[in-house]
Amino acid sequence: MKKMFLTSSFYDASNFLKNFVGENIEGKIVTFIPTASIVEEVVHYVESAKMAFEELGMIVEMLDISKADKSEAEKILRKNDFIYVSGGNTFFLLQELKRSELDQLIIEQVSSGKLYIGESAGSIIMAPDIEYVKYIDEMSKAPQLESTMGLNLISSYPVPHYGHEFFSSMIDEIITNCNNKIPLTLISNSQVILVRDDDIEVI
Repeated sequence: MKKMFLTSSFYDASNFLKNFVGENIEGKIVTFIPTASIVEEVVHYVESAKMAFEELGMIVEMLDISKADKSEAEKILRKNDFIYVSGGNTFFLLQELKRSELDQLIIEQVSSGKLYIGESAGSIIMAPDIEYVKYIDEMSKAPQLESTMGLNLISSYPVPHYGHEFFSSMIDEIITNCNNKIPLTLISNSQVILVRDDDIEVI
């Protein structure tokens, strides 16, 4: 079964994770991919997410796919229990996933039942296409990205940080320009999109 836990802010929604997984998560190892954040100035959410995993009793193994050796990255992704992808610039994240070809491995792993946890950009990349977030993220930070086609593991288009003052005008632009064209799923920092195969629930 395909299982995904897609958030705006993992730290704020991490309390839902145990129930969603349905088993003891203490001691589980999560591959922590902070790549989307490395082109951003504000990155406090990376440490917050790391802290949230540690508070849940989980073990974090960091993997920056923009710098890692491909074969080593593949080994880490295959052996660990869960995959977590942080927030940051969605276009840069997708560029690096495609450049390293790890996008295909993540699709394979998630389709085979490995739990995927996304935060902001890490949630958005699961949509069919990420062009709609150009109103939030700078496309110029991913000069080598040739296509905005996402990993396409969900049919909806997550819009994180709904209700957050800083993102308010940018999210309004997404709604104005995209709401009648694609199925948007708006989530606040305390909400999560739960994906079980093709079933999508917001809590």
